[in-house]
Amino acid sequence: MNSKLLAVLVIAALSMPALSFAQAKQSMTEKVKENVKESVITTKIKAEYARDKEVSFRHIHVDTDDKNVVTLSGNAKSKSEMNKAIAIAKKTEGVAKVINHIKVQAKKPS
Repeated sequence: MNSKLLAVLVIAALSMPALSFAQAKQSMTEKVKENVKESVITTKIKAEYARDKEVSFRHIHVDTDDKNVVTLSGNAKSKSEMNKAIAIAKKTEGVAKVINHIKVQAKKPS
């Protein structure tokens, strides 16, 4: 009886690292999926900026976090450009929220 109990305990102890490795591998897979999802959202927004004639995809930066919250930053030539960049981000599939940190550049006197 004691040898059976000892065998079960040894097997359980030896299988613990394998179980924890499997769990770590699963969480790593989930992190990769989250990063891919964030990149997809960012890429969709940047692609729309590139297609749009009013929004400069070079001057407006897009960052997507793990909760699908998009943060916009950089410089816009006008309030209209800033508003269009925000609207594009908000209508993009998968975006939970848009935080705007875009600055409108003051027009230089002629």
